[in-house]
Amino acid sequence: MVIVISTFLLLSISVFAQTSAEPDCNKPWELSTGDLQYCIEKIDAEIKALAPAQEKNKQELTKLRAQIDDLNKRISAISNQLKTVEVDIKQREEDLAFTQEIFEEKASNHYRFIRLYDPILPFLASEDAAQAFREINFRQRAADDDRKTMENYAQDLIQLKADKESLEKNKESLAAAQKKIADQEKFLAGEVSKVETYLASLSAKQQELLAAKFASLPVPLLAQTSLKGCVSDLGKSSGFSPRYGFFSYGVPNKVGLNQYGAKGRAEAGQSYTEILGAYYANFQIVDYGTGFNIRVNGTNPYGETFSNETYNIEEYLKRLYEMPPSWDPKALQAQAIAARSYALAATNNGQNSILPNEYGQVVKKGYNDSRWVDAVVATIGKVMVQSGTNTPISAWYSSTHGGVVLRSGQIGWSDTPWTKQAIDNPSGSAGSAGDIRSNAYDKQSPWFFCDWGYRSQYNNTAWLTEEEVVDIVNAYILWEKDNSKIIHLSQTDKPTGETWSAERVRQELGGSAISSISSISVDWDGSGISKTIRVNGKGYDAQKFKNMVNLRAPANIQIKPSCQPDSGLNCNKMYALYEVVRE
Repeated sequence: MVIVISTFLLLSISVFAQTSAEPDCNKPWELSTGDLQYCIEKIDAEIKALAPAQEKNKQELTKLRAQIDDLNKRISAISNQLKTVEVDIKQREEDLAFTQEIFEEKASNHYRFIRLYDPILPFLASEDAAQAFREINFRQRAADDDRKTMENYAQDLIQLKADKESLEKNKESLAAAQKKIADQEKFLAGEVSKVETYLASLSAKQQELLAAKFASLPVPLLAQTSLKGCVSDLGKSSGFSPRYGFFSYGVPNKVGLNQYGAKGRAEAGQSYTEILGAYYANFQIVDYGTGFNIRVNGTNPYGETFSNETYNIEEYLKRLYEMPPSWDPKALQAQAIAARSYALAATNNGQNSILPNEYGQVVKKGYNDSRWVDAVVATIGKVMVQSGTNTPISAWYSSTHGGVVLRSGQIGWSDTPWTKQAIDNPSGSAGSAGDIRSNAYDKQSPWFFCDWGYRSQYNNTAWLTEEEVVDIVNAYILWEKDNSKIIHLSQTDKPTGETWSAERVRQELGGSAISSISSISVDWDGSGISKTIRVNGKGYDAQKFKNMVNLRAPANIQIKPSCQPDSGLNCNKMYALYEVVRE
């Protein structure tokens, strides 16, 4: 039996009924974490309500298509046979046409023979009676043969007509069968497609809600921020043991100036020239001049809107809010030069406008603290230009690199000659990730080394049980075997209609599944990007494994930088540096 979900039902289910007490699930950016959870559960309920009927329809469609394949094979065989019959009929028509000519000639001759034949003549013309009888016998046999030919011809004509009629009926029957099957398949496929489209829209909305929920753990791009730091759970009890945590080093984007690294270097006595040299390559600091105006358009994080406000480059910089003004002046000066260079590069020396937020540079309408203004004045006109040119570099910077510096090409941007790869500690090298944790210049940052996420039932920590880590590993192994299974590997505590439990994943893997963790660690190769994670001695791609953790781990537990991967577990942030800690 085919189960059909009507368009009316889909429309009635798809509308989020709004009441004064109910969160508006169509505006996830306005919702609290609790309201987001409510909306996710509501969508899950809708998916579950549709899933049984949709699964039945899909099964029926699969059976129908199997029947269609079988019928098409039989239709093809019959069609081929009909073509053979058509060829045979055509040949028989040609043969009969030729036979008819001969028959007509023989009939004419026979008729003339009968009219003119004199039975006495053979006896008169023959020398003896025997010869006369032979001639009479011969003529009789010829007449018999002619009669048989006429009878066969008549029979062939009757059979030919019957074969033609049968052929035409078979063709009509096949055409009717094909149309009936095609109509049935089209109808059922249409019903399945309607529900699939609806479910897909639900999944897209669910992804939006999940993205908003992950945003409840925001990552600052800049050191000057109102965001609180992440909380490291090292040494913090979860109520179970052993416990496992995935700890990320730093936050995006790890290219250019490491603001907290600049702070550490300034406190270690380095000048702004030395600080900038640690984070950029192939550049020179020049007196570029101050005769440039910067146009600002857009809204800043503080709610101020700019509409083509124009400032001299130095006045613009005095309104910049990117680094806490309480920091060492040498770090502030390095930041001022980087920001001046970036502003000129981004606007093509003032020809274009710039946003007043993290997508440009954060500025306010009023001056920053006097200590920041002093740093701008101390470096007036100084700009980093690419070596051998007079072109300002796009001097990117961000809050916390996590002890490493990466080239722009390593994080998915276009490669540039003024970015570099380096270890951001006093020696410029590290024998292990632990060396970075101990000695990195940005280790004071509240975002330096964190496990991200929390569960209230486990003391608000991001620790995972061994069973949960085993499940994540098994999910990854299953995905390696068949990438299409990724649709079943979302987190089990917020299942979609397609999510498989840990037990189901084990069943799918059979003997390939693991049941415990004897060892787990991330290799260190000195690059600053995790390449291989090893579980029970077997290595896996660390970046894709990171994305599986983010997909499968419960609650909002994740490894930074997080992103939504495709079916190949690829995304635009494949440069995480992380460790696995067991306590």
